[in-house]
Amino acid sequence: MKPTGYYTHPACARHDMGPGHPECPQRLGAIEDRLLISGVLDGLGQRTATPAAVAELELAHDRMHIAAIRGLADELRDAIAAGGPERLSVDPDTALNAHTWEAALAAAGAAIDATEAVVSGELANAFCAVRPPGHHACRNRAMGFCFFNNVAVAAKYALQRLGLKRVAIIDFDVHHGNGTEDIVAGDERILMCSFYQHPYYPEWDHRDAPNLVNVPVPAYTRGMDIREIVEMMWLPRLEAHRPQCIFISAGFDAHREDDLGQLGLVEQDYVWITQRIRDVARRHAKGRIVSVLEGGYNLSALARSVEAHIRVLADL
Repeated sequence: MKPTGYYTHPACARHDMGPGHPECPQRLGAIEDRLLISGVLDGLGQRTATPAAVAELELAHDRMHIAAIRGLADELRDAIAAGGPERLSVDPDTALNAHTWEAALAAAGAAIDATEAVVSGELANAFCAVRPPGHHACRNRAMGFCFFNNVAVAAKYALQRLGLKRVAIIDFDVHHGNGTEDIVAGDERILMCSFYQHPYYPEWDHRDAPNLVNVPVPAYTRGMDIREIVEMMWLPRLEAHRPQCIFISAGFDAHREDDLGQLGLVEQDYVWITQRIRDVARRHAKGRIVSVLEGGYNLSALARSVEAHIRVLADL
């Protein structure tokens, strides 16, 4: 039986946006500790990511955007050498430190590595425990803790470098994956399905494109309502699209214990959603799933939810 891959990189834990920031290095530590204690990690194919090349980022991002982030990283390095600030802000929520450029390349690279291994059949599926997250990163803009759109890069890589014809992106983060929408809207090779709390971050002019099934839900929506949305709105479109690989923007901040959102999901909801995605993947995509960490800021709820998600992927 082919294993489930588990991709990460040491640089992902060195990216740090400052004391008290919810998108903190401890998120990865909490996940790994939970997987170690539960014994789940022992059953996974553990891999260290290869950093993405700039040409790979260009599959989803404008060249000038990539150059701007690289320029900020170089500017910060020079400032630190001169005794200046340790961080540079991109927006009120998003900042670089000395390790952010390396971490961002590693996060995107993990998604690419996982895609290659899953599409080739080396792995059954994969989870990428990486940060910074990606689904708010637009084609030409960093925002919302995100610099490059890891899932969108990987999806484009699968289509343009690995020869797939149709893929799907599933986003179950509490926040709308506006960056992913910006990059994939109108690309009929990619079906994007999501739910997200609305009105909430980010304020965004939603696209009306036939390849988008993005469903806003009000605060305090609970798991049974989300399951109905998946059954009624996602699954028919996924069946019709017949994706050859499914990418998941796996945000766990819709958990009822997470203070950065006001939805009411629990671990069993993530199990159920992952099972439905897995079933579609088995019917149409040879089981191929590449799941990439997005949000999730209550460390205990995050770790428990990731464990539940990976147990379904790995049939544990």
